[in-house]
Amino acid sequence: MNNFDFKNPTKIIFGKDTIKNIKEEIPADAKVLLLYGGGSIKKNGIYEQVKTALANVDVIEFGGIPANPEYETLMNALKVIKDEKITYLLAVGGGSVIDGTKFLSAAAVYDGDTPWDILTKNIRTEKGMPFGTVLTLPATGSEMNSGAVITREETKEKLAMGGPGLFPVFSILDPQVITSIPQRQLANGLTDAFTHVLEQYMTYSVGALLQDRFAESILQTLVEVAPKVLKDPTDYQAASNFMWSCTMALNGLIQKGVPGDWAIHMMGHELTALFGIDHARTLAVITPSHYKYNFEAKKEKLAQYGERVWNITEGSIDDKAYEAIAKTEAFFQELGIDTKLSDYTDNFEGTAEEVEKRFTERGWKLGERQALLPEDAKKIVRMAY
Repeated sequence: MNNFDFKNPTKIIFGKDTIKNIKEEIPADAKVLLLYGGGSIKKNGIYEQVKTALANVDVIEFGGIPANPEYETLMNALKVIKDEKITYLLAVGGGSVIDGTKFLSAAAVYDGDTPWDILTKNIRTEKGMPFGTVLTLPATGSEMNSGAVITREETKEKLAMGGPGLFPVFSILDPQVITSIPQRQLANGLTDAFTHVLEQYMTYSVGALLQDRFAESILQTLVEVAPKVLKDPTDYQAASNFMWSCTMALNGLIQKGVPGDWAIHMMGHELTALFGIDHARTLAVITPSHYKYNFEAKKEKLAQYGERVWNITEGSIDDKAYEAIAKTEAFFQELGIDTKLSDYTDNFEGTAEEVEKRFTERGWKLGERQALLPEDAKKIVRMAY
């Protein structure tokens, strides 16, 4: 097992009817900017619960953060923060709203002239403006980590950022919120969380037995609850296990002491930036091709995954590994997620070359060994057509 440091300061408040607890977590003298997305929280009762909890707090609202948090929209929110002298942020939403809030947390204390530099220059935020979250869509794990991904429509870019100052102070997780989430978004959340685990697990063995089994248990749980969640989102036990699995998939715990990949995400981000495809669906497009292309480097772990998660017991290591890839793609498809780029756009020709060009310009080397070069990414994306 590799050396590691681990600190996660986010307080989790989990369970039924916990949104009312916001009032106990935000300082009484805070001036709060309440951030949310397209307004669905006003239809499902979450907004009313939040406003009731904040009845005695000075609150200004900013809505309209899109599904991929967009830089120009966030810059409008940053102006509100500066003009209104906001001291505390509250994200009420899924990963996009929370990621956007993390950018604002960083940008609010950034001394430079151009906050986009935080992303392009990989500036880590050591101490941001404090913020909390009310999770409305399990998927990204952003409610308990310090990372974010921001989109800039003007340049068709989607870039990551982070730093120890961007952990939420607290996050409220009430599984009841999933009852109002559309099936498409539930499927996205299941796929996103599943792939998050794979990115931290599907590398090579370093003898981290417990980390492997943590990862496998999250994957097994997602496979078990997925059909229940999609069939009946009011099934509280299924919803609870779904929500907690999504959080545990990316709160830092399972990545400690082991190598991480994340090449799938980097390629997937480009597909979202170029075509506007849902983030989770780009991951499902890239994952099978990525594992087939890197089969020799990953087959030992693929076979282990096949045995422990999919109960594949017959055949050689290669046989088990190939069947594990097939099972993974079938799982995504059973959720209603298409797994080829051509399923989403007719304009896919040239995408692989564009990804290669962008990665070359950034000087990126990807994967758990930093051995995946831009020309490899081109081949993987082309395989995913």
